[in-house]
Amino acid sequence: MAKGKENRGLVTLVCTECKEKNYREEKNKKNTERLELNKHCKKCGKHTLHRESKEA
Repeated sequence: MAKGKENRGLVTLVCTECKEKNYREEKNKKNTERLELNKHCKKCGKHTLHRESKEA
């Protein structure tokens, strides 16, 4: 039987160029590495690296 989403948590992704908070993603709480994804930034108008913010 599946356990559901008890190990998942929401994190905020921040653009590395303009520091704009653009995306909210789910992440496994047991994974200790910071999430990094290439996503489109609406403010910059191009694809940039987005990192998980330090704040909860």
